[in-house]
Amino acid sequence: MRYLVLDCCEGDLQDDGGSLWDDSVEELDRESDLDREWQRRHDQFHTIGYRDGLIAGKEDSAQEGFNVGFKQSVLVGYNWGLVRGVTSVVACLPDDLKEKLIETQEKRNKFQGLYESVHSISTVDALKFFHDDILRKKAMEQRELEKASSDVARMNKDDSSCCSNLENYVGELQSLLLDSPTIKSHLSVKQLLYGTE
Repeated sequence: MRYLVLDCCEGDLQDDGGSLWDDSVEELDRESDLDREWQRRHDQFHTIGYRDGLIAGKEDSAQEGFNVGFKQSVLVGYNWGLVRGVTSVVACLPDDLKEKLIETQEKRNKFQGLYESVHSISTVDALKFFHDDILRKKAMEQRELEKASSDVARMNKDDSSCCSNLENYVGELQSLLLDSPTIKSHLSVKQLLYGTE
């Protein structure tokens, strides 16, 4: 009899179109589809948010790095360009004009020597000098901080080792220009902006 009852139940379900089982399966499928869609959207927005955060972080970091680098390099680059420019102009002048502007042959030879020395340095080498100077200054600052924290006397800031290779050329040009008052030049951005020495 059991067998008949089962047949009977199966027949009843089949006559109804199986709606009892089909409704639950459809509802489970819809809930499952909604769960999958929610998870897909969640993952999608999580990925978009992560990507946007990385991009914004990189942009902020790049801007900060640019600002620091610009501040460190603008004066040095400007002065290096002045040294190259002024020495090039003096080197290209006709001899009779050089004699009028620069009083002695010794000074003219110094200008020529500075010109040759400066123009023997490639752009890549100048950038290496600049990079080395930054690293040296950071190391000096770190040593000063360590010495200050251990209450040891600070290093003398007038130490000649803190002068960079590029700054040496600027100093040499300044010295030559001071000895040649007929040649006028602005030697730093500070002079141009603020009119100070």
